[in-house]
Amino acid sequence: MADNVSAWVAGSDRPEKQVLRIGFLPLSDCGSLVMASLLGFDEKHGIKIELSKEASWASVRDKLGSGELDAAHVLYGLMYGVQTGIGGQARDMAVLMNLNHNGQAVTLSSALAQQGAVDGASLAGLIRSAPRPYTFAHTFPTGTHAMYLHYWLAAHGIDPLREVRMVTVPPPQMVDNLRAGRMDGYCVGEPWGMKAVHDAIGVTAATTQQIWPDHPGKVLGTTADFADKYPNSCRALIAAVLDAGRWLDASMENRQTMLETISQPHYVKTRQVWEEQHGLQFYNSGAVNFPYLSDGMWFMTQHRRWGLLKDDPDYLAVASKVNRIALYRQAAEITATPLPPEVLRSSTLIDGVVWDGTEPERYAASFAIRK
Repeated sequence: MADNVSAWVAGSDRPEKQVLRIGFLPLSDCGSLVMASLLGFDEKHGIKIELSKEASWASVRDKLGSGELDAAHVLYGLMYGVQTGIGGQARDMAVLMNLNHNGQAVTLSSALAQQGAVDGASLAGLIRSAPRPYTFAHTFPTGTHAMYLHYWLAAHGIDPLREVRMVTVPPPQMVDNLRAGRMDGYCVGEPWGMKAVHDAIGVTAATTQQIWPDHPGKVLGTTADFADKYPNSCRALIAAVLDAGRWLDASMENRQTMLETISQPHYVKTRQVWEEQHGLQFYNSGAVNFPYLSDGMWFMTQHRRWGLLKDDPDYLAVASKVNRIALYRQAAEITATPLPPEVLRSSTLIDGVVWDGTEPERYAASFAIRK
């Protein structure tokens, strides 16, 4: 494998840009990116990752667009929102790989829990029996957390467009806003769900893998312009993160080391305990990282469901353009990462509905609760 790596790095496939500025938000699922930088997996593949801690997903979007960031740890749904022009100025984007599965949660306030609302069914009952303006937060309007929160509410008969109010809050600000009583609950990546639980101001109503088992989380994203101009650098970046993910999977000690590392102030700045029940996965023999076209398509079906997209796009064509499967496959070859046989995958979500990437127009229109 060393000879193969050196061939990529030393020949015509040498990274065109060696120093890459990569944005991230303080969330546990930035772990493989951080460790790729700190453990030298980046240098192994001929690049150097310079990490940039960002304040919000909107900031990540804007800095990718301006070129201040070369790539980023970013919401899957944000990438497709920008691609289709509903999440900011339309721009062609590139998903290089998936960074994680699972690791998000829906949190309800302790005040709601004291009224009996501790899960989706009891929340629906409370909203009907004690009507008032209920406020829930996500992290970006077209993003991963917004779509999972909408889906979870609707799966329990709560119309997220008519029965509750949705607001956007950056992940690190969720806990303080819940503590101040400005919201009734939120969906966000860890550690900000468990932080509310440990501070006794909230309860976990659902983990996102209960909504969609082994769902896509954050992606390694960039603009299409960057991926087209620097394909070798992008391939090296994917390979470095794949190596880091494999390292994380090698032992619980490695995962604990990662958590102790990212708990430092310049990364996540929070607890150092691994919350295994949330099922956060970084590699799983590459099953986590492949940029399935069906994953990208799912977010567009939900954007259509909730009226963010006014018409059905060509779901497969858009996903085929955004998700850089060829680059990923090359990086997988370099790192001896197994590849799946197909670019679509099948999953059964919390409401029993199967999503397999086929008939996306029918799927988007099939839900009883939608705009």
